[in-house]
Amino acid sequence: MAADGGAARDPRDLARFIDHTLLTPGVAKPDIERLCAEARWHGFAAVCVRREWARLVRQLLAGSVVRIAVVVDFHEGSGTTAARVAEAGEAVRAGAEELDLVAPLPDLIAGRWGLVFDDLRAVISASPVPVKVILETALLSRDQKVAGAAAAIAAGAAFVKTSTGFAGGGATVEDVALLRAVAGDRVGVKASGGVRTAAEALAMIRAGATRIGTSSGVAIVTGRLPAGEGY
Repeated sequence: MAADGGAARDPRDLARFIDHTLLTPGVAKPDIERLCAEARWHGFAAVCVRREWARLVRQLLAGSVVRIAVVVDFHEGSGTTAARVAEAGEAVRAGAEELDLVAPLPDLIAGRWGLVFDDLRAVISASPVPVKVILETALLSRDQKVAGAAAAIAAGAAFVKTSTGFAGGGATVEDVALLRAVAGDRVGVKASGGVRTAAEALAMIRAGATRIGTSSGVAIVTGRLPAGEGY
């Protein structure tokens, strides 16, 4: 499942890699409506939202090829396994076609690998849709990143993902390349957190990312930056 960065020769070609994301607290219905309209127009891979918006997104994307991704235990990754399984199930019933599941961060950071695997396996095996496991790489050492990715893959993850974007750090080319080295061609790699330009997105894809999670999807594919942002 290696990336095809060579095929992305124009910023618009990057749309198929992008999960168009809106995860900040306090968003309103018009924000979600705009997010889905943008995703339809540009042909993004998915829209990624919190669970409370999943039913609306399902309505707004009806008949579209854009997938519905919903975050689980976001962004702390500190819930009990039972709560995480229940939340994942609620997200699927609300319309989620993919889940972005935060790894059990306290166990991951402490190196309790058996507990990490058991938790991820429980959630993934109970979920009838692909699960992307968020490792929160900014909080981890290199060895923890490798072990966490290996545990997620062994537990059945469809993707390993760098970051939530809420922990003081995001995706780096080095982390994406490391996750790709661990994953080989078995699963996808999602780069998320701080990817705001076409150049940054393409660098992540060339390093091995097969998805890009970003709230700057429109800016990436059009070259138009939101007010106040620069290269």
